[in-house]
Amino acid sequence: MRTLTERDIRGSFVNCSKGEAKRLAVPRDLDERPWDDLDFLGWRDPGAPDRSYLVTEEGGRLVGVALRFQPAQRGFFHRSMCSLCLTTHPRGGVSLMTARKAGPAGREGNSVGLYMCTDLACSLYLRGKKVPETGARFEESLTLEEQIARTTGNLSAFLAKITG
Repeated sequence: MRTLTERDIRGSFVNCSKGEAKRLAVPRDLDERPWDDLDFLGWRDPGAPDRSYLVTEEGGRLVGVALRFQPAQRGFFHRSMCSLCLTTHPRGGVSLMTARKAGPAGREGNSVGLYMCTDLACSLYLRGKKVPETGARFEESLTLEEQIARTTGNLSAFLAKITG
């Protein structure tokens, strides 16, 4: 992914107003992000524990979405799998992220959801740059490039539901 600026990020959101995009918390460490290892930029809002944001390049343009989720209340032995990168996590490592749909449908309250890594670090889990709490990912027969393509395809399908 190419390096993004705060202005790029704020101008990319498709499912919130310009005022909401102007007020949302953008990461302060943009210069330190591992851009070459990211397929999308995802972060949690430090001031609102139930909000996250995701920005990616889709069809030659930046697309940002505001997400909401309920903090997990699962048992110690419960495991869940991210629908984007297929990484499994114990406890609250995966959350149902919901996004208001773009346009009139979103203004009417329609939303879509997908189970994702709560920390939105899917790209880093795929590349082995970050290790899930369990210590490892399942070994797959797909190459890294194929896993990345699957993850970005899953993300594109989710974004199509938001913007469609």
